[in-house]
Amino acid sequence: MIVAVNSGTTAPVRVSADVWIKELLSTTGLRGGLLLVVIAVVAGVAAYVIDRNKSIPLRRRYFVSIVVESTMYAVVVALLVSNLVAALFAAAPSPEGGLWTQLALSIGAGLYEELVFRVVLVGGLALLFRPFFENPNAGYLLAAILGAGVFSLVHYLGPLGDPFALPSFTFRFLFGLALNVLFLWRGFGVAAWTHALYDVMVVTSLFG
Repeated sequence: MIVAVNSGTTAPVRVSADVWIKELLSTTGLRGGLLLVVIAVVAGVAAYVIDRNKSIPLRRRYFVSIVVESTMYAVVVALLVSNLVAALFAAAPSPEGGLWTQLALSIGAGLYEELVFRVVLVGGLALLFRPFFENPNAGYLLAAILGAGVFSLVHYLGPLGDPFALPSFTFRFLFGLALNVLFLWRGFGVAAWTHALYDVMVVTSLFG
């Protein structure tokens, strides 16, 4: 969808996390996009080889249940986080750009941002903090809070960053915190689907 949206435009649409990943991979001397595909294929094959002897069946209803569960979480996040920020600052964050542009960004953010901020950042922090707390939940909570702060802050850094505003920072912090909790509790798939579906709900003005 990103490719279709960028067709014929001089200002291409990019998901910020996508740009960061590809720029980081390009330091290896290879094209970031190509290397990203290779890594994804290798990771998929490795996961298959590791799990093929575990006799874990793949059933369609599992994927359907993930989407349904994520939709419910997206609705809850939309109602709670957006309304809380609106109540605090008398304004709710609104998307910019055309519908197809925002839909493309919504789907891309659900994948790339969850990989970077949830899997790498929050997952890494949770592992880092685990030895320092008798109760592992304390380490998870600290990782979720710190990860939410970083998730919100990086949206204002670099050439793709937005002008800093307290309402949008607060919204992104609370949104990131909710996704961090979902990731630590339910895993990457649910967090990514929730993120993407929430963004789609906002873009399509599902809640008015």
